[in-house]
Amino acid sequence: MVFWEGYVSDEAMGTFAPIVVYWLYAGFYQLLPPLDNYRLHTRKEEEEKNLVSLPSVVKGVLLQQLIQATVAHTLFLLTTKASSSGITVQPSLPVQLVQIVVAMLVMDTWQYFVHRYMHQNKFLYRHVHSQHHRLVVPYAIGALYNHPLEGLLLDTLGGAISFLVSGMTARTAVMFFCFAVIKTVDDHCGLWLPGNVFHLVFQNNTAYHDIHHQLHGTKYNYAQPFFSIWDKLLGTHVPYSLVKRIEGGFEARLMKD
Repeated sequence: MVFWEGYVSDEAMGTFAPIVVYWLYAGFYQLLPPLDNYRLHTRKEEEEKNLVSLPSVVKGVLLQQLIQATVAHTLFLLTTKASSSGITVQPSLPVQLVQIVVAMLVMDTWQYFVHRYMHQNKFLYRHVHSQHHRLVVPYAIGALYNHPLEGLLLDTLGGAISFLVSGMTARTAVMFFCFAVIKTVDDHCGLWLPGNVFHLVFQNNTAYHDIHHQLHGTKYNYAQPFFSIWDKLLGTHVPYSLVKRIEGGFEARLMKD
């Protein structure tokens, strides 16, 4: 039993809940005070280094979410109709947890290799992936700012494959995709806040991904959004050190092993 049961279908929630969660969570970060003592980059660096305006970022994210919602809704409808009984039986909680872990690993695998290839292929980087790297200094609202083709291949298709391979229901997918969105936004928030559970649980976190957005780190730390497994296995992992700046905040520095 979930709070939306009887009001909104699981398929509709799986389609639109991640979008709502994205703007609520990213908006929370956007509305925070400057918090200069916890920033990975100064506000001056954000203004000078970023090559795209906030309104353009918002438009780009909304376009990607429109594509995502269309694909997600179609996928949910097709998988629901494919059910022989027409009635979806929700598996036990342990089974759902296993499905979510499987989906996390599948999504990480897909995104690592597609993301890495977009860096290695000069044409794709120049014409597609470089749009995301216009945010040299990432911030929360820009987490899903991508070229539409990248958004389709990396995030939307990756999410669809994760959903299908894991075998989760639309109801479980609501939880998984909302969690994935929150993690992705957090990785791009640009803040190293004390007590942030993602920084404690995941090695692939805000500072880890910040390294990748810097010019000296674009060949490292491709992993997203959950684990750093593939980076470590394939030699693209590079650790970071957090150095406190004199003027306040932290700097994530690349450390060669």
